[in-house]
Amino acid sequence: MNKSWKTGILIAILGIPVLAFLFLKIFGRNNFDLPYFFPEMDEEGEVIMVSGDTLFSTAPEFTLLDTKGDSVTIKNGSIKVINFFFSRCGTICPIANTFMAEVADNFKHKSDVQFYGITVDPKYDTPEILHTYSRALGIEGLNYELLTGDKKYIYSLCLEEFHLPVADASEYDPGITDIDQMFIHSDKVLLIDQNGYFRGIYSGTQKDEMDRLKLEIKVLLSQNESRD
Repeated sequence: MNKSWKTGILIAILGIPVLAFLFLKIFGRNNFDLPYFFPEMDEEGEVIMVSGDTLFSTAPEFTLLDTKGDSVTIKNGSIKVINFFFSRCGTICPIANTFMAEVADNFKHKSDVQFYGITVDPKYDTPEILHTYSRALGIEGLNYELLTGDKKYIYSLCLEEFHLPVADASEYDPGITDIDQMFIHSDKVLLIDQNGYFRGIYSGTQKDEMDRLKLEIKVLLSQNESRD
């Protein structure tokens, strides 16, 4: 085999990956999608199906107070990231909220991605306290709001609508005085799409989980852009 044939074969072999890349770039389609969480159940505990498809829970519209003391109503229509915390927490909350702030900073120019931290200690966590906390956390100027309000309302939201555990142990044992043992809540962070469906659950204290949250927010944004 002469040199020109060898050269031609070598070029052809090297060109195959390039052609494959160009084909996928031009004609390929990213079918990666996120799962849905929290299927609706009937009174017998059976998953509710509609026309053969599972019916999934959606996040409700809710109203709380922001760090300025203003009443704000959180509606569907944008991507939301939500966690529950309290300012006096010395264990999981500082870690989770720091990771939340880092994720929020990545999307500070995306008005259709909103981050919310809801306190489970609203009697202490007044708007003024949360304003100071937000400054210390460095989230002013980000799409990240800390919210407070009526305790019973918040606990109902957490348990019944966001499907996360929460409790004030002092209500059952007045002898509990350690603040970190008093308020029991999850470290989970929820990703909710623009239609209110729950699309991701992450451990707020694990960096790899929060890195996954960043990627999956981008998936939702990409899907929204492709529909426009």
